[in-house]
Amino acid sequence: MQARLQRQQAQSDARRAGVLDAARAVFEQLGIEGASIREIARQAGYTPGAIYSYFESKEAIYGALLAESLERLNASVDAAGHTALAPAEQLDAKASAWFGFYAANPRDLDLGFYLVQGMRPRGLTAELNDQLNDRLHDALQPCEVALQAMGLGAQEALRENTALFAHGVGLLLLQHTGRIRMFGQDASLLFENYLITLVERLQSGHRPD
Repeated sequence: MQARLQRQQAQSDARRAGVLDAARAVFEQLGIEGASIREIARQAGYTPGAIYSYFESKEAIYGALLAESLERLNASVDAAGHTALAPAEQLDAKASAWFGFYAANPRDLDLGFYLVQGMRPRGLTAELNDQLNDRLHDALQPCEVALQAMGLGAQEALRENTALFAHGVGLLLLQHTGRIRMFGQDASLLFENYLITLVERLQSGHRPD
């Protein structure tokens, strides 16, 4: 009996994963506005009714995809650096981890910043949106901790971490859209240079106003 239940659960998990894979492809092609449960079902090889047994709407599918993406982001950040590193090295390791994740996975950048649905979290409940924001903050929090270990107060560290994230996302968008080529620059090198400059500034004693 237990073995049969385990097989059924494994089959259900595999079908759900197939739905998410199909939805990811549809969202990339059509955006969430142009996507439909019918099209997701077609690409997954299921009937629309079968999709509804796993997800109540395409927005729910989108939320599941984004949640899965953020878990992988957090895993990448968690695996980077270690407690024996000096704070500046830890900052570099953790920041490079989240930047590298999005640089290597541009579709996750689209999901993370709602680019497939026009920069607004339409269709997500306030509770789910808060949960997703919390998981993104979890991935960025280690940088904030490292900044505080370098001597910044909580609010100073928050401001610097926000600026670091904004700078990185801007570079990622330039890279993702190909606009970085018009400047003849490399986004990863520019991000690393920002980190070096940030560390040097803080170590020299210059603090934000």
